[in-house]
This record gives sequence, structure tokens and C-alpha cells, in this order.
Amino acid sequence: MAKTFKARTFKAKTFKALSALLSYPTAELQAAAGEIRDAIACERLVPARIMRQLDALIGELEANDLYDLQERYVLLFDRTRSLSLHLFEHVHGESRDRGQAMIDLKTQYEQHGLSISAAELPDFLPLFLEYLSVLPVGEACDMLGQPAHILQGLAERLRQRKSPYEAVLRALTVLAAARPDAAAVTAMLEEPDSDPADLTALDADWEDEPVTFGPGAASNCKDGLIARIRAGRRPPPAVQA
Repeated sequence: MAKTFKARTFKAKTFKALSALLSYPTAELQAAAGEIRDAIACERLVPARIMRQLDALIGELEANDLYDLQERYVLLFDRTRSLSLHLFEHVHGESRDRGQAMIDLKTQYEQHGLSISAAELPDFLPLFLEYLSVLPVGEACDMLGQPAHILQGLAERLRQRKSPYEAVLRALTVLAAARPDAAAVTAMLEEPDSDPADLTALDADWEDEPVTFGPGAASNCKDGLIARIRAGRRPPPAVQA
């Protein structure tokens, strides 16, 4: 699908709409549900079968109790590390490499006029999608191809949970200009996938590893503060149909 519009230079609102759908549910998001639906449907970048699945998610966000929606979101994306919406967490974990990758991505945002607060992490997927919405669609799809295996892995885990959020990750996988690397997807799915209701397992997932210094120190020094900064409360971007 992506290859058919790769040469187009328009800036797609679809990315901003999908960013909104992956944001923490708010009353503002519920009120904008119709505009989000129209923005995606109007550009027709998403196949009809996935659009139907997105429409089901949008319907839930529009009609269901807000507190129930927020609780579901937190259980999925804030309390389940294997479903983290922070892309580099699935690549670098909390290693030093992640810090440099964050700096590089933040610089890239700033070069295109997108500023973020000090409390936000650049690799948060909704923020990344907001950035893609200011790029020509061909360039945006090329960039989306870089984490394609992460998007596919997240989609599979959401499918296993029968979550309607799967539709957003399927849409992103289709929009990506590159196919997900099958081996990378398999490796990601083989990693531990904790139950968000199992508090003991969750504590183990998020527990900081001991930090050592000197000649024998490992290269994966963790920053306990950074490990717990979550961007799940970033307000959804405004979407105009």
C-alpha cells in the first residue's frame, strides 16, 4: 500500500490522527473522535479492512466511559513493558545507546519545528507519529519503515490480547515503506510478556539493575529516573478534518 503513494509530497493528517488514537484517552479525544475518523477516511491511505477495525476502536473511544478507557490504556501501555509505546525501549532497553538515540531524534524533531517538553521522551510513538505528519508522506513512510518490526510485534501482542488498539498498529505496519524483518519480529515476541495484573512480575520488569563502575562495569548503566518517565499523559494532537 505504501509504495503506491510513496512519490506523493503532501503531508498526511492520517499520521496525526493515528497519533491521537494511541494517546491517553481524554474528554477532548472523545469529542474529536468524529474528526479523527474523517481525517483517516478522507485521505484513504489505510486499506478498507483496517479502516473498519479503526472505526470500531474510534466508536469505543467515542461512546465508552472515560474512566474505563483510561484504565484500559494504563493496563496496556503504562503497566506492560512488552507493550511500551517507547520505541527505543524495544531496541536499546535502558542502555547508553538509547540516550544518544534520544538526542539524535530530538534534534531531528527540532529541525522540523517540533518542540517537546523536558518531561517527554522523543521515542514515544504518538509523538513520533506527530513528527511524521509534518513530513512529505513518502519521507514519512520511509521513516516509519525503520521500526516496522516493532510495530508488527506490538500488533501481534495486541492481537493476542484481543485489543482494538491492534488496528492502529496494523495501519502503521501497512503505511511503512519497509516490510517488517521476520527474524526481528520473532525475537521480540520471544521476550517476556508480563500480565499487567501480576504486580510481582511487573515489579521485576521495572526493577533497576545494580549499577557498577570501574573496569568491569557493564555498558548498560540504567538511569532509574529515565526508566520511569512515561509520556502516556501527552495530550492528543488536535486533528482537523
